[in-house]
Amino acid sequence: MAAARWALALARGAAPVALGLMFWVAMAGGEQDRLDSLKALPEAKPEVLSERRRHNELIMAALREAAETDENVARRPVPWRK
Repeated sequence: MAAARWALALARGAAPVALGLMFWVAMAGGEQDRLDSLKALPEAKPEVLSERRRHNELIMAALREAAETDENVARRPVPWRK
């Protein structure tokens, strides 16, 4: 009787693991297609990437300036915005 209960408990524990493994295999099959489609997006173009880098540089410069000063830079006038 104990062996049957053990087998039943093992089956109940293995069923969700097997189901999760099947879902993972089903989803992982299209990973390469997903990566190819992400590379084809307009955001992956060199012009857009360079513009985004410049924007990030401006933001980092503003954060660096805010960290170096004691004044409240949030109250400054707006000419530094894009």
